[in-house]
Amino acid sequence: MMVKICGITNRDDAFAAVEAGASAIGYNFHRDSPRFISPTGAALITEKLPIEIWKVGVFVDDDADSIERIASQTGLDVAQLYGKAEARVIRVWRACRIDDPLGLKFYLSDQSVEAVLLDSASEKQLGGTGKTFDWSRAKGLSKNIIIAGGLDASNVRQAIEASQPWGVDACSRIEKSPGLKDHEKMRQFIKAAQQS
Repeated sequence: MMVKICGITNRDDAFAAVEAGASAIGYNFHRDSPRFISPTGAALITEKLPIEIWKVGVFVDDDADSIERIASQTGLDVAQLYGKAEARVIRVWRACRIDDPLGLKFYLSDQSVEAVLLDSASEKQLGGTGKTFDWSRAKGLSKNIIIAGGLDASNVRQAIEASQPWGVDACSRIEKSPGLKDHEKMRQFIKAAQQS
C-alpha cells in the first residue's frame, strides 16, 4: 500500500513521516493553500530525505515549464496535478474530485497518468478538506487509484476495504493546525493503512 503524507511544510514532519513508514510526502506549491511551501523550503527538506521516499509536488493550473523548473530544483519524483496544470519529464498523478465523472473518465484513459487521486468535493478547497466520500465508487477502476479526503487512523482500513486502492493520502485529519502535523496521529494513520 502506497501511503502519502501531504502538506509537508517542515523537516520535523517530513522525518517523522519517513520514520513512521510513509512511502511518499507531498509538498504543496499552490500559493493559496494554508500548506504552501516555497520551492527553496522543499529543496532543503528533500536533500535530507532517503532517495526511496517519493517526493510529490502538488500543482494547481501551473504550466509545464514552471513545473519542470520546480521539480528540478526540489528533487521531485511525481507531479500531482489539479486543474489545467500540465507536466512533462516527470511521473504524473492527476487529482480528480469524485463528483467529476467526465474528468475521471478522461484521466483513467490518459496513458501519461500513472495514478488518479480521488478526493471529496468542496466548493472552497481543492484538497485538504477533511471530508470523506463513498469509497466504494473507486473500486475496480482501471488505473492506480489513490484515495484522499478525510482519512485518518479511524477510517483508513474501511476506505481500503471498500475501494481496494493502490494508495492512500492523508493531510488535514492528521494535523495540529494547517501545515503542522500531529506526529502521533500520523504514525497511527500509517500503521493502520499498512496493516495486511
